[in-house]
Amino acid sequence: MDELVKLFGPFDENIKAICSAFDVKIVMQDGQSCIYGEETAVDQALAVVNKLRSFIADGDSVDIGRVNYLCDLAKSDKLGDVDELMGDVVAITSRGKPIKCKTVGQKKYVDLMKKNTITFGVGPAGTGKTYLAVAIAVNAYKSKQVEKIILTRPAVEAGEKLGFLPGDLQEKVNPYLRPLYDALQEMLGVDSYSKMMERGTIEIAPLAYMRGRTLSNAYVILDEAQNTTREQIKMFLTRLGENSKMVITGDLTQIDLPKGSTSGLKHAIKILKDIDDIGIMRLNEKDVVRHPLVQKIVKAYESEDK
Repeated sequence: MDELVKLFGPFDENIKAICSAFDVKIVMQDGQSCIYGEETAVDQALAVVNKLRSFIADGDSVDIGRVNYLCDLAKSDKLGDVDELMGDVVAITSRGKPIKCKTVGQKKYVDLMKKNTITFGVGPAGTGKTYLAVAIAVNAYKSKQVEKIILTRPAVEAGEKLGFLPGDLQEKVNPYLRPLYDALQEMLGVDSYSKMMERGTIEIAPLAYMRGRTLSNAYVILDEAQNTTREQIKMFLTRLGENSKMVITGDLTQIDLPKGSTSGLKHAIKILKDIDDIGIMRLNEKDVVRHPLVQKIVKAYESEDK
């Protein structure tokens, strides 16, 4: 019964999504769940149900976003691709919750971060670009691969001016760095996070603070890189020191630079794509793991841009 509750989802939304995706009916009959419809559609729906049961048995959560993702894979005969997601734990949060990739794209992104010295993660909101990068960075620190974690992002306004916010420069940029704080606190716990901040083991700063430095023995993450200029991202990339790794994340559909300015992220991807030890992962709306509406919103805006 517990498995059925998780499988069917709140108000049976998971099963309803499967029925809608394959135009089948799922009914309870003689104590069993029976699937009715065209043979191919029934086979695909059954494959999705069995895959969901495997995730549940493995202790993973099953939500409507994952159901829709598996249905899309089944329609394109790629459902087997998700097998590599099962059992592969990226990190463990401070509360003991395992963090796993939810899409094939996320798994490829994680593999690139583990393999390369510099990795670019490009994609829309909700694809886990920053969250997974922070998880990998915390793992690298815990396993003593690096001595510190450095997180940075350009302080570019999205409609509001920094000068209107109270406080000194650090307090002004804190709202822009909030997603990084949240991810770190979830991975490390508030107490450990605070102690590491006090010791300087974790450093969170605006991109401008990186100039003139050499970042050695560190895991460095540049977030919201679509709002860097060509000069800024070149400055950042050339800070790379011995035994360090860099992850650069951004969404090229959310550039807040003044009109006429070229995104440094867009330029960097173009000229660095063929260099060894630099990985580039392009995530798309299918990798969105937030509310299913976010996926539809991203898709609508992409269609409009095209």
